[in-house]
Amino acid sequence: MSKPFELRVEPEKNEDYGLALFRKPARGEHRNGTPQEMQLVVRVRGVPMRSVMDQILGTLKKAGYRPSDLSRTRKAPFELGEEAGVRLGLLMLAVKPLRKPSRMSDISEQVQSMAEEEAYYWFSKTTDDRVGRRSQKAMRILLAKE
Repeated sequence: MSKPFELRVEPEKNEDYGLALFRKPARGEHRNGTPQEMQLVVRVRGVPMRSVMDQILGTLKKAGYRPSDLSRTRKAPFELGEEAGVRLGLLMLAVKPLRKPSRMSDISEQVQSMAEEEAYYWFSKTTDDRVGRRSQKAMRILLAKE
């Protein structure tokens, strides 16, 4: 089974860490005429990361990892299947710029309850080079019901 996503731990100067989600490019996908290795989807740290840590740990558990595998000192990436990576990417993109934990929680619940097709649709929109930022804002407004 293909594992097109990787979740990597990025240690910070203090005892904290952040997470970065990468994806393998789709077959035939190129940038500047050359094939790409792994593409960054999103980086998250601090309050937004901690507010959705239960979903992150749940995703890792479904992928066959133990919660204790996630630590500041981890070097190897967590390999994730397509649907898990898409949902985790959506979640991290949605909560990254937020400051209110209540909004983060609302959005997190909405992402988890999305139909598979809806998750794939929003992932393709929010990671698009041209309209990604606007799509991320639109998704946040829709999911937070504000």
